[in-house]
Amino acid sequence: MAEKRSFESRLQRLEEIVSALEKGDAPLADSLALFEEGTKLVGECTRELDRAEQKVVKLMKGPDGAPVELPFETEE
Repeated sequence: MAEKRSFESRLQRLEEIVSALEKGDAPLADSLALFEEGTKLVGECTRELDRAEQKVVKLMKGPDGAPVELPFETEE
């Protein structure tokens, strides 16, 4: 059974994979395995981020009780 990794550890592993693939010096079979692992991690991270977003939307309710979505402020 695969161990459950934290979001942060999956993101760190994804960064390692991207770095390794950007170097371009891995054999084709290794590159394909890294790419496959990376796409799986992207899916897992995306699902977790979607769940977190839904929690935020549920926590932010308007006066009528309906969720209110507000844009995030960006610094420029």
